[in-house]
Amino acid sequence: MITEFQQRFEKLGFSQLSPIQEAVYQPLLDGDSVLGLAPTGSGKTLGFVLPMLEKMTPGDGIQAMIVAPSQELAMQLTNVARTFADLVNLKVTAITGGANVKRQMEQLKKHPDLIVGTPGRIQNLIDDRRLKVAGVKTVIIDEADDLLEGETFDTVRWILQAVPGEVQLGFFSATETPQLTGESLEKWFGQPVTRYDVRAIDQTQGAVRHGLLTISNLKKNVMLRRLAEMKQFKGLVFFDNVAGLQKTASWLRHNHVAAATLTANQRQTERQKALTDFRLGRIKLLLSTDVAARGLDIAKLPAVVNYDLPSTANGYTHRAGRTGRMGEPGQVINFGNDHDFRDLKRLLVKTDLNLVPIAYQDRQLVAANEATDQAPTVTAKRVSAGGVPATSSTPTERTVTRPAAPVEPTAKKKHKNKHSKRKGMRHKRQQQN
Repeated sequence: MITEFQQRFEKLGFSQLSPIQEAVYQPLLDGDSVLGLAPTGSGKTLGFVLPMLEKMTPGDGIQAMIVAPSQELAMQLTNVARTFADLVNLKVTAITGGANVKRQMEQLKKHPDLIVGTPGRIQNLIDDRRLKVAGVKTVIIDEADDLLEGETFDTVRWILQAVPGEVQLGFFSATETPQLTGESLEKWFGQPVTRYDVRAIDQTQGAVRHGLLTISNLKKNVMLRRLAEMKQFKGLVFFDNVAGLQKTASWLRHNHVAAATLTANQRQTERQKALTDFRLGRIKLLLSTDVAARGLDIAKLPAVVNYDLPSTANGYTHRAGRTGRMGEPGQVINFGNDHDFRDLKRLLVKTDLNLVPIAYQDRQLVAANEATDQAPTVTAKRVSAGGVPATSSTPTERTVTRPAAPVEPTAKKKHKNKHSKRKGMRHKRQQQN
């Protein structure tokens, strides 16, 4: 690591390279294509940014690109890269979907050295010949397990076909998919890729409690409000769909709970404000879909709440990875019923996660077996033979704790008509005879 980077690295509070940084630093400097697998929050970003910047020459045009799955992650990567790029006179420009494209084209005219962007916007600008990639030597695909799935897979392939054929490639992720193997990557992208997997030896993640909070669907919003009332609480809340998210957001606003939303259909300025307010503690709850599950670094985030449980093990891993980053403690709060939790345990059966039942009590979360019984106290007194209650001094008095029995309404005694209609007719006929 060059002196300028080493000094800034230490100033940021890091004393040594993390396992993934140490594993890929020299290979990236040497120009090798790599696949880096490491837990969430383990320093993957600096693992590829530092060696990439170290090889670049100021003023030589666009020499490298980083592709990210979301606007938020792209902007986060841009900010990290600029922290070090400014030290060696390198320029970094972000080009993301949802932002003003004319402004981005103006930034490209200033001859940046590194581009960070989302795949759709990168593809569009290359196709319009606004983004010149003839001099690109390195392309990093961050959150590769996500980008090499579905439609974005074809977009990423299109981008890599547009850059020079001898380009160096870097694929980074916290989870592995069938596409993320050396054989698959070489098949699709035409060059050997060396795999570096440090997930088994990385110890950078803090202690994270994975809690199961039993609650019905109708009471989830109330529980969110209660969580927001806890001291020092701040939670990133995940939903499966935007409709459910917006419904809960409306309920929280009506009940004066400080919350914001982060969804793909919001303007970039709205999304950025929501993240900034959340990071600064102006709001207690940030409601999002899986758009926020990838790569976002929110310093010292106390909790992740799965309002809707994820449908895949990888999805759970990435959501949970927003808390407990870089040695900080954290907790994951899973809402659901017994059936939901059985499905979740089956989903995570191949992981070593310990899912613990928890309960909300006295404005804090405790282990379910530590929660005290809040049942009302009922006093029972024996009655003397004469029907007079025993006095308080009577040794037969005892106090028991049990749920109070519900008071059943007294049924009205049905009036019985002694003279039925049939009996009355018989009596009438006897008189006529």
